[in-house]
Amino acid sequence: MLPAPRPPAPEAGARIRARSAAPPGHAGAVSETQDHAGRAPAPPPTGPATDHREAPDGAGDTLEQPASRTQPTAYRGTAGDGSGRGRIVLAATPIGNMGDATERLIGLLHTADVVAAEDTRRLHRLVQALGVTVTGRVLSYHEHNEAEKTPELLELVRDGATLLMVTDAGMPSVSDPGYRLGGAAVAGGRGPPAVPGASAVRAALALSGLPTDRFCFEGFLPRKPGVRAGRLADLAAERRTMVFFEAPHRLEAMLRSLQQAFGSDRPAAVARELTKVHEQVVRGSLLELLQWAQDSEVRGEIAVVVAGAPEAAPSRPEDHVGEVTRLIDGGMRLKDAVAAVAADSRVSKRELYAAVIAAR
Repeated sequence: MLPAPRPPAPEAGARIRARSAAPPGHAGAVSETQDHAGRAPAPPPTGPATDHREAPDGAGDTLEQPASRTQPTAYRGTAGDGSGRGRIVLAATPIGNMGDATERLIGLLHTADVVAAEDTRRLHRLVQALGVTVTGRVLSYHEHNEAEKTPELLELVRDGATLLMVTDAGMPSVSDPGYRLGGAAVAGGRGPPAVPGASAVRAALALSGLPTDRFCFEGFLPRKPGVRAGRLADLAAERRTMVFFEAPHRLEAMLRSLQQAFGSDRPAAVARELTKVHEQVVRGSLLELLQWAQDSEVRGEIAVVVAGAPEAAPSRPEDHVGEVTRLIDGGMRLKDAVAAVAADSRVSKRELYAAVIAAR
């Protein structure tokens, strides 16, 4: 006989929804409490081509311990290799829905000798929601203490400890702390294994409606306008779909910068609160998204997906006659000028030569 299913897991840390016994549709069926900062959650913003829905798997149900279960054990190959030597493991945590926590993550949280967490308070909420007991030592490891803490953590590993690195959400070192620790481990010949999980990049890309066969992740753009403009200028001709992260209070400025660099008509999507109760995806041109952001009070964690630059229309030999003429006026022979321009513009030398002669 199959065991009873575990109750659906809650959204990570943010808002808590409590279900009463009232029938569906009744005013008391679902009551929503304030968030952890004491604010009443605002209704989701609306906008062009908005895809707004309740997150799957009961992401907003009552925050409670999962059904009782035996304490998990670590999987072979992730928490120690049997040699007595320590090791570092980089593990992804849920980005919103606790149901996305993997069994490997749960096992490592229970068995690791040391857990290095970006925010120990969020780690505490995570293990409470998962019903896991952390038996090892918990240390704070974030962008402000990475430099001083990394040697200490490496020393623990050299002494034989299994060190689990987790961040607030997602995979360590990907727009999160952990790069320095992982890099030091690789430099020492002890490259850490990864325990993958939920990914805001992949989720936003899949929901964007934009091409997914080739893409690049650009993380957070620089905050200074001049540096940001330079970065976007480098990306103006990027053919792959691009994925960015941004804070909600800077979204409007970011979309304006994208519009200026890529043009008003470039297709894009804004995904917010992925896997959470108020998950929302808004699709449209960069101009439409900018107008939506100006008219809405956007909240939550945000990923912005932008289509790559369109393929340029093939040029004709006649379009490059002027370039050949300028090179000839500068002293270059006709044959050499045609060859140089044809190589740069990827047109037929024979056809370009004929076009130059015809224009004389």
